[in-house]
Amino acid sequence: MHPDDANAIFDLLAASGWNDPTATIPYRARHKNGEYIWLETTAKVIYDQERNVTEIQASSRDITEHKQSQVALQQAHEDLQQAYDKTIEGWVLALDLRDRETEGHAKRVTEMTVRLARELGCTDEEIVHIRRGALLHDMGKMGIPDEILQKPGPLTEEEWVIMRRHPQYAYQMLSPISYLNQALIIPYYHHERWDGSGYPHGLKGEEIPLFARLFAIVDVWDALSSDRPYRKRIPPKDVTEYLRREAGRLFDPTIVEGLLPLIATR
Repeated sequence: MHPDDANAIFDLLAASGWNDPTATIPYRARHKNGEYIWLETTAKVIYDQERNVTEIQASSRDITEHKQSQVALQQAHEDLQQAYDKTIEGWVLALDLRDRETEGHAKRVTEMTVRLARELGCTDEEIVHIRRGALLHDMGKMGIPDEILQKPGPLTEEEWVIMRRHPQYAYQMLSPISYLNQALIIPYYHHERWDGSGYPHGLKGEEIPLFARLFAIVDVWDALSSDRPYRKRIPPKDVTEYLRREAGRLFDPTIVEGLLPLIATR
């Protein structure tokens, strides 16, 4: 048998391993042609009246084709996931090239949001969606006119009305794409605020989806910590004080407490 599978077989055959009188185990065995094939062996232990093992009966079947199909399917799945992620990265690069003000912002907030999500116990599956949503959070800005998106100074109230449409634009662009269904939560809801003062729906508290609550805090942290054409970055201490002050008003206070130790090390 294949050396990598030997220990599993030895463990099964050990007396302490026979909790169930019948066991089934897949492993690789060397064929007479010198190549390894996959076998699935079902073994049954036979006891005497004193519960001593007298023999083991076993039958095996060749499952090589099934295993190869599983491997091919898994590889196809991984290739598809990689294609999805490369497509997203291409979209983000296109936005970066258009909006130089926030160049690198998507990468930074994505890395920190993933760290925060792990710290707060999100699952690996959830983190896949969180990562994609964080990368795509400003995708709706592709629908904002250049004279507003690239304006070097503060926006007027009329311009802010247009700018605040970008979550709806993101929804229109991304909602038909089924694999982005969960990731869309971040582009669509990340401007909602804990007290209901955000947009586009004025959601409050836990009405705001968790992914968006996570990202909203990281997004503001990075924006305050970065230079903009109309202002310089704010010192880390002042950013921390701002987040503490707005916890429970603009931001989920539990998530703020989770973020603060992570930004203290930067």
